[in-house]
Amino acid sequence: MTEVNVVKEEGLQKSILSKFAYMEGKVTIKRPRRIFAEVELSNFRNIFDYITKDLNFNIMCMITGLDEGENLSFIYHLAHFNGIMIDLKTYAPKNNPVIKTVTDTFPGSDLYERELVDLLGAKIDGLPNGTRYPLPDGWPEGQYPLRKDWNREMLDKKKEN
Repeated sequence: MTEVNVVKEEGLQKSILSKFAYMEGKVTIKRPRRIFAEVELSNFRNIFDYITKDLNFNIMCMITGLDEGENLSFIYHLAHFNGIMIDLKTYAPKNNPVIKTVTDTFPGSDLYERELVDLLGAKIDGLPNGTRYPLPDGWPEGQYPLRKDWNREMLDKKKEN
């Protein structure tokens, strides 16, 4: 890790912690140019807005959704023009996985959010109306192929009914 990157990464980490003390122990430098932060869903938008607007992480690379058992987690991969990335992770209970859209900040993120809806069953509050993605229009409701408890037989049984 070069000294220049350490200063930038540590400075960004300190900036987040000085504004949001409750993030202590939840913002880590994983490797050069990569910061990871885990935030409660109730605090997500405050942190997200600070990182994107005040710290200028203004490139949305992607959103990753994961089934972690009782929760679905969502990792927002954000980049800065200096080459540093921050992975901002939040989670919601699988039985009610409601998160707010970030299309007001990154309009192009609607595609990633539609994937979360189709593949994991997330509910995205504020997501503009649009077509399904990536599953076809005829895909059965309630069938989320990236959930750990889903299997192909569930789809076949839906088609038989």
